[in-house]
Amino acid sequence: MEIRQLEAVVGIAEHGTFSNAAVALGTVQSNISARIARLERELGTELIDRASGSLTESGEIVASRARRILSELSAISSDVSELNADIHGKVSLGMIGTAGRWIVPLLLAAQRTAYPHIALRITEGTNSTIEPQLVNGQLDLAVLAWPVLAPELAEVDLFSEDLVVIVDKRHEIARTSGSISLSDLSAYELLLPLTGTPIRREIDEACRVQGVKLRALIELDGIRTIASMTFDGYGPSILPATMLSRHLRDSFAAVHIENLAKRRVSLVVRRFGFPAAPVRAVHALLLDVVKNATDVPDGVYIPGAPVLQ
Repeated sequence: MEIRQLEAVVGIAEHGTFSNAAVALGTVQSNISARIARLERELGTELIDRASGSLTESGEIVASRARRILSELSAISSDVSELNADIHGKVSLGMIGTAGRWIVPLLLAAQRTAYPHIALRITEGTNSTIEPQLVNGQLDLAVLAWPVLAPELAEVDLFSEDLVVIVDKRHEIARTSGSISLSDLSAYELLLPLTGTPIRREIDEACRVQGVKLRALIELDGIRTIASMTFDGYGPSILPATMLSRHLRDSFAAVHIENLAKRRVSLVVRRFGFPAAPVRAVHALLLDVVKNATDVPDGVYIPGAPVLQ
């Protein structure tokens, strides 16, 4: 089994076709085909469905392991560079949208000063899209909403934030005394996060304890989309307080919800394996910029957090 064969499998997994994998790896399609064929003979199984071009079940297993192997190989040179106090390498970071709005600018500014030779790649998404990418090695670390479900992942608390009703100031909810109970909120149709998502689990647990059932106008697995629909006039929503940007506060209000727990946001890595020097550096940098941030959004609360060793 050769590294080039594993690169070919991962290339097809990530780019979809033999020809696209060849372009990404700087070779020709015939070389990719030959590498895959030799690996299939060695393993005694088909890795690529030639009719569809997609990975077989065996191919998915090989691709998952191969990503980790290639990541470890890349980490060797990065760790050696650390000895010279000049860390080089790439770091792929997953980020939920509400966190990215204020964390990414802080991280970028600090990274340019402290680690100018680290190349950051940031993927924005939801827990449901980012967790699998972190588990299989496509991402090195991630900022996710708690709880994190995959047993292969470990997290530390990064910050917490209020969940509020975001509503047009002309709506009667906005004319309350500044807070509203879940019971009173059940009288209105709401734009809600999709059932099973981290935010919705927090909301549903509070509703269960209080014996309340909320009315959903629509459920979506996308906080930005929910916020956009509220700002476009489709109705109030329950979202993190950070979704109400300062420039929207003349027209919209964030109404506190009584007895609803704050949403926890965590910095997440794979539980097993030794992270490369650039990953450890960005992990420490993320914790530092958040802990020492002086201009955090309203409704965000920052605790202390340990550093990845």
